Amino acid sequence: MSELRLPSIDYAALAPILIMLGAALLGVLVEAFVPRRLRNAVQLGLALVAMLAAIVMVILNADDRLITIGGAIAIDGPTLFLQGAILVLAVMALLLVGDRTVERGGAFVAHAAVTAESAEDRRQAEGVGGATEVYPLMSFAIGGMLIFVAANDLLTMFVALEVFSLPLYLLCALARRRRLLSQEAALKYFMLGAYASAFFLFGVALIYGFTSGIPGRTAGVDFATVHAAVTESPSSPVLLFAGMALLAIGLLFKAAAAPFHVWTPDVYQGAPTPITGFMAACTKVAAFGALLRVFHVAFAGASWDFTPVLGAIAVLTMLVGAVLAVTQTDIKRLLAYSSIANAGYLLVGVLAPSREGLSGTMFYLAAYGFSVLAAFAVVTLVRDADGEATHLSRWAGLGRRSPFFAAIFTFILLAFAGIPLTSGFTSKFAVFGPALEANQAWLVIAGVLTSMVLAFPYLRVVVMMWLSEPGESTPTVTVPGALTSAALVIGVLATLVLGVVPGPLLDLTTGAAEFVR
Repeated sequence: MSELRLPSIDYAALAPILIMLGAALLGVLVEAFVPRRLRNAVQLGLALVAMLAAIVMVILNADDRLITIGGAIAIDGPTLFLQGAILVLAVMALLLVGDRTVERGGAFVAHAAVTAESAEDRRQAEGVGGATEVYPLMSFAIGGMLIFVAANDLLTMFVALEVFSLPLYLLCALARRRRLLSQEAALKYFMLGAYASAFFLFGVALIYGFTSGIPGRTAGVDFATVHAAVTESPSSPVLLFAGMALLAIGLLFKAAAAPFHVWTPDVYQGAPTPITGFMAACTKVAAFGALLRVFHVAFAGASWDFTPVLGAIAVLTMLVGAVLAVTQTDIKRLLAYSSIANAGYLLVGVLAPSREGLSGTMFYLAAYGFSVLAAFAVVTLVRDADGEATHLSRWAGLGRRSPFFAAIFTFILLAFAGIPLTSGFTSKFAVFGPALEANQAWLVIAGVLTSMVLAFPYLRVVVMMWLSEPGESTPTVTVPGALTSAALVIGVLATLVLGVVPGPLLDLTTGAAEFVR
């Protein structure tokens, strides 16, 4: 009888993941045992300390290049950079979530079980302290994202996908105001997300079947086995192509790429704005981190087959995002279609099969995350008696009423448009350059043309803010609290610095752009 041998586990390499999941479990205990009046401060402090500790561990692990837990987790340059990016952006999102001064009681419903639009619901909307369950839910989601970008086999990736998706479905339903819209958004996200997860799992099963015929190897879904199967398996390639397609559907859904983007505008509009920013930044980093690992490591030998298909999806995504952004009348929906278009630009980087392409994509993810969180931070401040004023017509004349915040939002929109001396310009340059070198000029041309189209809705908002007269319905801009101010300062400074001096971060991403196989 053979002896059972347990896999070796490098706990130091796994420390960021363990810290976030441990903090989430502690947060559940805080909900049970800490008095309600103290919970917000305790939960915010716990989550913030956990994130900062996880960032420190990522920095301490910077030189690690290893595969641990029996091949389930890979700790390498892309893993560490993407984990660091997720954690830094999550700190910004946490600051927005924790602010209780922009709206009295915070952005979240006090009692989620209260019937929407009832008298009791209207009472709690007027200032009862918001639910503090959001903090452990966020910590669970972040822990899942950290596993997702480090997963070295498809089953681990699926488990991580569920670990970070389920808390997000709940968080989307917890808006303090417009409860029905929030609950509708959460239900749509949950239903479509469940289908996407099912596609992903079916794809895992097909890939497992494809790997079963390799001489001298047992079947498996770890990336080394899949990589070997792509070139050596005698099984039908139909299994490989069908499996790749189903896996791609699951991953592209999370990345908000067309035609799997339909959830994005409704969810961005309905979710509490701090959670919208969290998803726009951190979920995108996690989704593209997984896409990079799956297609650059597991399926690298099939790049000739998947590049045209993913290229067509990239062009479609850019077109859908840019064209439909022009028609939007709600600022959160406009930013949702902007996010979809940016997913298309990121796919251009994914399809550049070089170290520079990987480096540029990671740079883009970090830079875009800072900008989009800053944008949603401004959205939380433009409000009236009924909450956030997100209809574009309400933003007319905002530059006259609050020139400082209008100037900040103008700067962020110009960054989204890719104007030089902003991070948006350097980001696009970082992904389009390697694509040109890889003979993907058609993707770059599509990217440049759609960027020109996408500039129109951004500039329309700028013109509306500065060249229109304020009307009676023009809302005021609330003075931000310390937490929102900190998030806004970090986002704006990062957008400026990465546009003017992108070299240090580009050097960091270039040094990290090598997978452990």
